[in-house]
Amino acid sequence: MLKIVAGAILASALATALPVAHANDYPSRPITLVAPFPPGGSTDVIARLFANKLSARLNQNVVVENKPGANGGIGAAAVARAKPDGYTLLIMGASSFTINPLLYKNLAYDPQSSYDYLGIAGGTQLVVLTNQETGLTSIKDMVSRSATSPLSYGSFGTGSLPQIAGEYLAQQTGAKLLHVPYRGSSPAMADLIGNQIPLSIDTMVASLPQIRGGKVKPLAVSSAQRSAFLPDVPTMQESGVPDYDFQTWFGLVSPKGTPQPVIDQLSAQIRDMMADKDMQKSLQDLGFDARFADPQGFRKQVADELARNAQVIKSANISTE
Repeated sequence: MLKIVAGAILASALATALPVAHANDYPSRPITLVAPFPPGGSTDVIARLFANKLSARLNQNVVVENKPGANGGIGAAAVARAKPDGYTLLIMGASSFTINPLLYKNLAYDPQSSYDYLGIAGGTQLVVLTNQETGLTSIKDMVSRSATSPLSYGSFGTGSLPQIAGEYLAQQTGAKLLHVPYRGSSPAMADLIGNQIPLSIDTMVASLPQIRGGKVKPLAVSSAQRSAFLPDVPTMQESGVPDYDFQTWFGLVSPKGTPQPVIDQLSAQIRDMMADKDMQKSLQDLGFDARFADPQGFRKQVADELARNAQVIKSANISTE
Protein backbone atom coordinates (compact mmCIF):
# COMPACT_ATOMS: atom_id res chain seq x y z
CA MET A 1 0.00 0.00 0.00
CA LEU A 2 2.82 2.37 0.90
CA LYS A 3 4.49 1.64 -2.45
CA ILE A 4 1.28 2.50 -4.29
CA VAL A 5 0.91 5.81 -2.42
CA ALA A 6 4.57 6.67 -2.91
CA GLY A 7 4.30 5.88 -6.59
CA ALA A 8 1.25 8.12 -6.95
CA ILE A 9 3.02 10.99 -5.17
CA LEU A 10 6.08 10.56 -7.40
CA ALA A 11 3.95 10.53 -10.55
CA SER A 12 2.15 13.67 -9.42
CA ALA A 13 5.41 15.43 -8.67
CA LEU A 14 6.84 14.49 -12.07
CA ALA A 15 3.70 15.73 -13.83
CA THR A 16 3.99 19.06 -12.03
CA ALA A 17 7.71 19.41 -12.71
CA LEU A 18 7.49 18.50 -16.40
CA PRO A 19 6.04 21.81 -17.68
CA VAL A 20 8.62 23.72 -15.65
CA ALA A 21 11.44 21.65 -17.14
CA HIS A 22 10.10 22.26 -20.63
CA ALA A 23 9.77 25.98 -19.87
CA ASN A 24 13.40 26.09 -18.76
CA ASP A 25 14.45 24.58 -22.10
CA TYR A 26 12.26 26.95 -24.10
CA PRO A 27 12.54 27.36 -27.01
CA SER A 28 13.98 24.06 -28.20
CA ARG A 29 12.26 23.98 -31.61
CA PRO A 30 10.77 26.43 -34.14
CA ILE A 31 7.92 28.72 -33.09
CA THR A 32 4.92 29.43 -35.31
CA LEU A 33 3.59 32.99 -35.35
CA VAL A 34 0.08 32.98 -36.82
CA ALA A 35 -0.97 36.07 -38.78
CA PRO A 36 -4.75 35.76 -39.29
CA PHE A 37 -4.83 37.90 -42.45
CA PRO A 38 -3.50 37.44 -46.01
CA PRO A 39 0.10 38.23 -46.99
CA GLY A 40 0.86 41.87 -47.75
CA GLY A 41 -1.40 43.57 -45.20
CA SER A 42 -0.26 45.47 -42.12
CA THR A 43 -0.58 42.46 -39.80
CA ASP A 44 1.45 40.26 -42.15
CA VAL A 45 4.11 42.92 -42.68
CA ILE A 46 4.70 43.52 -38.99
CA ALA A 47 4.47 39.79 -38.20
CA ARG A 48 7.34 39.04 -40.60
CA LEU A 49 9.46 41.80 -39.12
CA PHE A 50 8.81 40.48 -35.60
CA ALA A 51 9.53 36.89 -36.65
CA ASN A 52 12.91 37.90 -38.04
CA LYS A 53 13.90 39.89 -34.95
CA LEU A 54 12.58 37.32 -32.44
CA SER A 55 14.37 34.49 -34.25
CA ALA A 56 17.68 36.24 -33.62
CA ARG A 57 16.83 36.98 -30.00
CA LEU A 58 15.58 33.49 -29.15
CA ASN A 59 18.21 31.70 -31.24
CA GLN A 60 15.38 29.71 -32.76
CA ASN A 61 13.36 30.03 -35.96
CA VAL A 62 10.08 31.93 -35.71
CA VAL A 63 7.95 31.13 -38.77
CA VAL A 64 4.96 33.21 -39.91
CA GLU A 65 1.90 31.21 -40.91
CA ASN A 66 -0.96 33.09 -42.59
CA LYS A 67 -4.42 31.82 -41.62
CA PRO A 68 -6.83 34.36 -43.15
CA GLY A 69 -10.60 34.35 -43.02
CA ALA A 70 -13.60 35.56 -40.99
CA ASN A 71 -11.98 38.95 -40.30
CA GLY A 72 -9.12 37.24 -38.47
CA GLY A 73 -11.37 34.73 -36.71
CA ILE A 74 -10.03 31.56 -38.35
CA GLY A 75 -6.44 32.14 -37.30
CA ALA A 76 -7.46 33.41 -33.86
CA ALA A 77 -9.58 30.31 -33.22
CA ALA A 78 -6.80 27.99 -34.38
CA VAL A 79 -4.36 29.49 -31.88
CA ALA A 80 -6.95 29.39 -29.08
CA ARG A 81 -7.20 25.60 -29.67
CA ALA A 82 -3.44 25.05 -29.95
CA LYS A 83 -1.31 23.38 -27.29
CA PRO A 84 -0.35 26.02 -24.68
CA ASP A 85 3.38 25.38 -24.79
CA GLY A 86 4.66 28.65 -26.29
CA TYR A 87 5.29 27.20 -29.74
CA THR A 88 2.15 28.64 -31.34
CA LEU A 89 1.67 32.40 -31.01
CA LEU A 90 -0.80 34.86 -32.53
CA ILE A 91 -0.45 38.45 -33.64
CA MET A 92 -3.70 40.38 -34.04
CA GLY A 93 -4.66 43.99 -34.59
CA ALA A 94 -6.78 46.06 -32.23
CA SER A 95 -10.03 45.39 -34.10
CA SER A 96 -9.80 41.64 -33.53
CA PHE A 97 -9.63 42.19 -29.77
CA THR A 98 -11.93 45.17 -29.27
CA ILE A 99 -14.47 45.23 -32.12
CA ASN A 100 -15.06 41.67 -33.35
CA PRO A 101 -16.42 40.48 -29.95
CA LEU A 102 -19.02 43.25 -30.09
CA LEU A 103 -20.21 42.48 -33.64
CA TYR A 104 -19.94 38.73 -34.18
CA LYS A 105 -22.30 36.55 -32.15
CA ASN A 106 -20.63 33.20 -32.84
CA LEU A 107 -17.01 34.22 -32.44
CA ALA A 108 -14.87 31.09 -32.02
CA TYR A 109 -12.52 32.78 -29.56
CA ASP A 110 -12.77 35.16 -26.61
CA PRO A 111 -10.01 37.78 -26.70
CA GLN A 112 -10.10 38.16 -22.93
CA SER A 113 -10.22 34.50 -21.85
CA SER A 114 -8.83 32.37 -24.69
CA TYR A 115 -5.24 33.62 -24.44
CA ASP A 116 -2.35 34.56 -22.24
CA TYR A 117 -1.23 38.06 -23.14
CA LEU A 118 2.42 38.68 -24.04
CA GLY A 119 2.33 42.37 -24.93
CA ILE A 120 1.29 45.08 -27.33
CA ALA A 121 4.07 45.62 -29.84
CA GLY A 122 3.88 48.34 -32.44
CA GLY A 123 0.99 50.32 -33.82
CA THR A 124 -0.04 53.10 -36.13
CA GLN A 125 -2.37 56.09 -36.05
CA LEU A 126 -5.38 56.63 -38.24
CA VAL A 127 -5.60 59.62 -40.58
CA VAL A 128 -8.68 61.50 -41.78
CA LEU A 129 -8.09 62.09 -45.47
CA THR A 130 -9.60 64.10 -48.28
CA ASN A 131 -8.58 64.63 -51.91
CA GLN A 132 -7.36 67.68 -53.77
CA GLU A 133 -10.74 68.43 -55.37
CA THR A 134 -12.97 68.84 -52.30
CA GLY A 135 -11.44 72.07 -51.04
CA LEU A 136 -11.73 70.82 -47.46
CA THR A 137 -8.95 72.14 -45.24
CA SER A 138 -9.80 71.09 -41.67
CA ILE A 139 -12.11 69.04 -39.45
CA LYS A 140 -14.02 72.23 -38.62
CA ASP A 141 -14.46 72.85 -42.34
CA MET A 142 -15.66 69.27 -42.80
CA VAL A 143 -18.25 69.59 -40.03
CA SER A 144 -19.52 72.87 -41.45
CA ARG A 145 -19.75 71.51 -45.01
CA SER A 146 -21.61 68.38 -43.90
CA ALA A 147 -24.35 70.46 -42.23
CA THR A 148 -25.78 71.39 -45.63
CA SER A 149 -24.77 68.26 -47.54
CA PRO A 150 -23.83 64.96 -45.83
CA LEU A 151 -20.33 63.74 -46.66
CA SER A 152 -19.40 60.14 -47.40
CA TYR A 153 -16.29 58.61 -45.89
CA GLY A 154 -14.67 55.33 -46.85
CA SER A 155 -13.14 52.69 -44.62
CA PHE A 156 -11.63 49.27 -45.23
CA GLY A 157 -14.75 47.44 -44.04
CA THR A 158 -17.89 47.27 -41.94
CA GLY A 159 -16.95 47.01 -38.28
CA SER A 160 -13.40 48.19 -38.93
CA LEU A 161 -11.65 50.59 -36.57
CA PRO A 162 -11.89 53.44 -39.14
CA GLN A 163 -15.67 53.04 -39.18
CA ILE A 164 -15.83 53.17 -35.37
CA ALA A 165 -13.56 56.24 -35.44
CA GLY A 166 -15.76 57.90 -38.07
CA GLU A 167 -18.98 57.24 -36.18
CA TYR A 168 -17.43 58.59 -32.98
CA LEU A 169 -16.36 61.71 -34.88
CA ALA A 170 -19.93 62.21 -36.09
CA GLN A 171 -21.35 61.64 -32.61
CA GLN A 172 -18.96 64.11 -30.97
CA THR A 173 -19.24 66.93 -33.54
CA GLY A 174 -22.70 66.52 -35.04
CA ALA A 175 -21.14 66.09 -38.48
CA LYS A 176 -23.38 64.35 -41.00
CA LEU A 177 -21.20 61.53 -42.27
CA LEU A 178 -22.20 58.51 -44.36
CA HIS A 179 -20.06 55.40 -44.05
CA VAL A 180 -19.00 53.59 -47.24
CA PRO A 181 -17.35 50.22 -46.50
CA TYR A 182 -14.76 48.82 -48.92
CA ARG A 183 -13.00 45.48 -49.14
CA GLY A 184 -9.67 46.82 -47.97
CA SER A 185 -7.64 50.02 -48.05
CA SER A 186 -6.66 49.92 -51.72
CA PRO A 187 -10.14 50.28 -53.28
CA ALA A 188 -11.12 52.92 -50.72
CA MET A 189 -7.96 54.90 -51.48
CA ALA A 190 -8.54 54.61 -55.23
CA ASP A 191 -12.05 56.06 -54.91
CA LEU A 192 -10.82 58.84 -52.65
CA ILE A 193 -8.10 59.82 -55.12
CA GLY A 194 -10.66 59.70 -57.94
CA ASN A 195 -13.09 61.87 -55.93
CA GLN A 196 -15.74 59.15 -55.85
CA ILE A 197 -15.82 59.83 -52.12
CA PRO A 198 -14.73 63.08 -50.44
CA LEU A 199 -13.28 61.53 -47.26
CA SER A 200 -11.74 58.39 -45.89
CA ILE A 201 -10.18 57.22 -42.65
CA ASP A 202 -7.21 54.90 -43.00
CA THR A 203 -4.05 53.80 -41.27
CA MET A 204 -0.88 55.85 -41.38
CA VAL A 205 0.84 52.90 -43.07
CA ALA A 206 -1.60 52.95 -46.01
CA SER A 207 -1.90 56.74 -46.13
CA LEU A 208 1.71 57.95 -46.10
CA PRO A 209 2.68 56.98 -49.66
CA GLN A 210 -0.39 58.76 -51.09
CA ILE A 211 0.10 61.82 -48.87
CA ARG A 212 3.76 62.09 -49.84
CA GLY A 213 2.79 61.68 -53.48
CA GLY A 214 0.35 64.59 -53.21
CA LYS A 215 -2.64 62.46 -54.17
CA VAL A 216 -4.53 62.88 -50.90
CA LYS A 217 -4.52 65.46 -48.12
CA PRO A 218 -4.58 64.75 -44.36
CA LEU A 219 -7.02 66.76 -42.25
CA ALA A 220 -6.14 65.31 -38.83
CA VAL A 221 -4.53 62.34 -37.12
CA SER A 222 -6.52 60.23 -34.70
CA SER A 223 -4.00 59.98 -31.85
CA ALA A 224 -3.78 62.18 -28.77
CA GLN A 225 -0.35 63.42 -29.88
CA ARG A 226 0.82 64.57 -33.29
CA SER A 227 2.52 62.01 -35.49
CA ALA A 228 6.25 62.14 -36.13
CA PHE A 229 5.40 61.18 -39.70
CA LEU A 230 3.09 64.21 -40.16
CA PRO A 231 4.25 66.78 -37.59
CA ASP A 232 2.37 69.65 -39.24
CA VAL A 233 -0.99 67.86 -39.21
CA PRO A 234 -3.15 68.57 -36.13
CA THR A 235 -4.65 65.90 -33.92
CA MET A 236 -8.39 65.43 -33.71
CA GLN A 237 -8.30 66.87 -30.19
CA GLU A 238 -6.50 69.98 -31.46
CA SER A 239 -9.23 70.16 -34.11
CA GLY A 240 -11.92 70.51 -31.44
CA VAL A 241 -12.93 66.91 -30.76
CA PRO A 242 -12.25 66.19 -27.05
CA ASP A 243 -11.04 62.78 -25.82
CA TYR A 244 -10.53 61.51 -29.36
CA ASP A 245 -7.86 58.81 -29.52
CA PHE A 246 -8.27 55.96 -32.01
CA GLN A 247 -5.19 54.00 -32.95
CA THR A 248 -4.55 50.52 -34.19
CA TRP A 249 -2.02 48.38 -32.38
CA PHE A 250 -0.78 44.81 -32.56
CA GLY A 251 -1.06 42.34 -29.70
CA LEU A 252 0.91 39.13 -29.27
CA VAL A 253 -0.73 36.28 -27.38
CA SER A 254 -0.33 32.56 -26.70
CA PRO A 255 -3.02 29.95 -25.93
CA LYS A 256 -4.46 30.08 -22.41
CA GLY A 257 -2.46 27.92 -20.02
CA THR A 258 1.01 28.71 -21.36
CA PRO A 259 3.62 28.19 -18.57
CA GLN A 260 4.33 31.44 -16.74
CA PRO A 261 8.13 31.25 -17.29
CA VAL A 262 7.50 31.08 -21.05
CA ILE A 263 5.09 34.04 -20.88
CA ASP A 264 7.63 36.04 -18.87
CA GLN A 265 10.46 35.21 -21.29
CA LEU A 266 8.48 36.11 -24.41
CA SER A 267 7.13 39.31 -22.89
CA ALA A 268 10.63 40.42 -21.88
CA GLN A 269 12.01 39.61 -25.32
CA ILE A 270 9.23 41.60 -27.01
CA ARG A 271 9.84 44.55 -24.65
CA ASP A 272 13.57 44.55 -25.36
CA MET A 273 12.98 44.10 -29.09
CA MET A 274 10.79 47.21 -29.18
CA ALA A 275 13.46 49.21 -27.34
CA ASP A 276 16.12 48.31 -29.91
CA LYS A 277 17.12 51.26 -32.12
CA ASP A 278 17.39 49.16 -35.28
CA MET A 279 13.93 47.75 -34.67
CA GLN A 280 12.49 51.22 -34.13
CA LYS A 281 13.98 52.40 -37.41
CA SER A 282 12.63 49.35 -39.25
CA LEU A 283 9.15 50.07 -37.89
CA GLN A 284 9.35 53.76 -38.77
CA ASP A 285 10.42 52.94 -42.32
CA LEU A 286 7.19 50.95 -42.67
CA GLY A 287 5.00 53.62 -41.06
CA PHE A 288 4.63 51.98 -37.63
CA ASP A 289 5.68 53.27 -34.22
CA ALA A 290 7.51 51.20 -31.61
CA ARG A 291 5.06 51.22 -28.72
CA PHE A 292 5.02 48.48 -26.06
CA ALA A 293 2.62 47.47 -23.29
CA ASP A 294 3.23 44.61 -20.88
CA PRO A 295 0.55 41.91 -20.33
CA GLN A 296 -1.20 43.96 -17.63
CA GLY A 297 -1.23 47.11 -19.75
CA PHE A 298 -2.41 45.05 -22.71
CA ARG A 299 -5.41 43.73 -20.75
CA LYS A 300 -6.34 47.23 -19.58
CA GLN A 301 -6.13 48.55 -23.16
CA VAL A 302 -8.49 45.82 -24.37
CA ALA A 303 -10.98 46.37 -21.54
CA ASP A 304 -11.00 50.17 -22.00
CA GLU A 305 -11.46 49.99 -25.77
CA LEU A 306 -14.17 47.33 -25.54
CA ALA A 307 -16.18 49.64 -23.25
CA ARG A 308 -15.72 52.67 -25.52
CA ASN A 309 -16.39 50.80 -28.75
CA ALA A 310 -19.52 49.17 -27.34
CA GLN A 311 -21.03 52.62 -26.77
CA VAL A 312 -20.12 53.83 -30.27
CA ILE A 313 -21.50 50.69 -31.91
CA LYS A 314 -24.75 50.89 -29.96
CA SER A 315 -25.26 54.60 -30.69
CA ALA A 316 -24.48 54.17 -34.39
CA ASN A 317 -26.45 50.90 -34.65
CA ILE A 318 -23.50 49.21 -36.42
CA SER A 319 -24.17 45.63 -37.48
CA THR A 320 -22.43 43.05 -39.65
CA GLU A 321 -25.71 41.31 -40.50
